[in-house]
Amino acid sequence: MARVTTKYVCNSCGYTSAKPLGRCPNCQAWNSFEEEVPSVTGGKARGGGAGGYGGISGGKLTPLSTVGRREEPRTSSGILELDRVLGGGLVAGGVTLIGGEPGIGKSTLLLQVADSVARAGGTVLYVAGEESLEQIRLRADRLGVTADIQLTRDTRAEHIAALMNEHRPVLCIVDSIQTVTVEGEGAPGGVAQVRDGTSMLTRAAKETGTATVLVGHVTKDGTVAGPKVMEHIVDTTVFLETVGAFRLLRSVKNRFGQAGELGVFEMRGEGLIAVENPSAAFLAERPVGVPGSVVAATVDGQRPMLLEVQALASKTPYPNARRVVVGLDPRRVDVVLAVLERRLDLTLGGLDIYVNLAGGLKVPDPGLDLAVALAVYSAVVGRALPANVAVFGEVGLAGEVRSTVASQRRAEEAARAGYKRLIVPPGLAGHTGVKSVEEAVGVVWQTAKA
Repeated sequence: MARVTTKYVCNSCGYTSAKPLGRCPNCQAWNSFEEEVPSVTGGKARGGGAGGYGGISGGKLTPLSTVGRREEPRTSSGILELDRVLGGGLVAGGVTLIGGEPGIGKSTLLLQVADSVARAGGTVLYVAGEESLEQIRLRADRLGVTADIQLTRDTRAEHIAALMNEHRPVLCIVDSIQTVTVEGEGAPGGVAQVRDGTSMLTRAAKETGTATVLVGHVTKDGTVAGPKVMEHIVDTTVFLETVGAFRLLRSVKNRFGQAGELGVFEMRGEGLIAVENPSAAFLAERPVGVPGSVVAATVDGQRPMLLEVQALASKTPYPNARRVVVGLDPRRVDVVLAVLERRLDLTLGGLDIYVNLAGGLKVPDPGLDLAVALAVYSAVVGRALPANVAVFGEVGLAGEVRSTVASQRRAEEAARAGYKRLIVPPGLAGHTGVKSVEEAVGVVWQTAKA
């Protein structure tokens, strides 16, 4: 006799349960469980019938050596920073999922991309699921969009796939995937709707060769809302986030390029404008000749950048001194402070120490340890570093300076920004290598005297 299996799925993260729960144990969302369409399992599906698999035979096998090599063509988005994050541009038939907080600029960025692709001669299909066509026209006028983009308010997945098959657009933008509906799959925005809608549009993109971009809502913790399987279906997943006065576009998955790429943008009246030199942008307001300020070469994802590490030391009025860290790993900063006290005999017990990574970025990079050590030492002794010095290196418990990942790329970025003296771990040719924090302190201030 057939058995009906019922399960409940969290519409925020895709967690499944045999019964409805008030609060999801995975993402902590309240009242987020929905009943999924029951599936019927019979005896043959459980292994009955011929051969133990219901009489089903396997399909054709293809040896890897006989599979041809083909690289999918790419279309430039017209925005260099976006092309960098995507690995070179929009891939024909590739599906990209972009997430971000409401109002951060996802629709603005995609409308700029649509304008660029359309002006280059490509057909663009824009599915407006959350805004009226008049609202899109107002945004287009504000951004100076002049190309003729094809718009539709029809959010049925079957109809969108049919439009893609009929018109074969170069680019299809769906804003957003949570508004797409599939016939017979429950309420719009539900787990089944989002999952099946993504699958149907992905299949249509592969069949038609259309580069497709899906806009996704995010939860309160910043992840894309909906079942996690949605991120496995698409080819590329990117997130747009706010850092100070800038917008960062970060790739977390990319089947056609390197994940971890980072693009920097600035929101202006004419839209999102790419920042081609992030190092200069983040160091634009750095004070020169002030103790406690150090320029550090770091890598965020796959992108080398120069950032300012700041430190401030002040006499504490409390029985226990305070340690305040912003933008860095507090545990690594505690290790560096312990090394300074033990290996350099620097007295920090009666001082409040404040360490900040200027610009609003949060970078958990061990290569910033040496910059933290020099910044704290500079703040305590009241001596500023030379203006043309940049540093990087990991600090061990013995006070030794260890090598870091992407050392050559960090050094090249520092040289490009005009920093002539680089204090680095030993082994990097052409730069001042130091074996310990104590040696780094001596080298920096000997340079200052010279």
